[in-house]
Amino acid sequence: MPSQPTKELQTFPNPAPERDYEIAFDCPEFTCLCPLTGQPDFARFKITYVPDQLCIELKSLKLYMWAYRNEGAFHEKVTNTIADDIIKAIQPRKLTLVGDWFVRGGIGTIVTVTHEKK
Repeated sequence: MPSQPTKELQTFPNPAPERDYEIAFDCPEFTCLCPLTGQPDFARFKITYVPDQLCIELKSLKLYMWAYRNEGAFHEKVTNTIADDIIKAIQPRKLTLVGDWFVRGGIGTIVTVTHEKK
């Protein structure tokens, strides 16, 4: 297999660091495992950020999201961990990450994490 999942987020220099602009990613095929039942959990992640000096490289984001496929974790933990990892990698001026978790047992969950550089 040419690609393997990884928790390493690659970056590249922001081509316009003097300007505030938004980058948005839509990740509609996220999967991980329920930590209690081991059954798959599915989510759509929307990531919007204003870069500072660095941007996230797209293929590394795909491989990063893939790395969760066989991990068990609660929705809140996964969503916050993804936000923390992005913040650590690129130190964005602003970040909003929305985890829209699909319905399980008749209940859907939306977890939203926001961050603004101080």
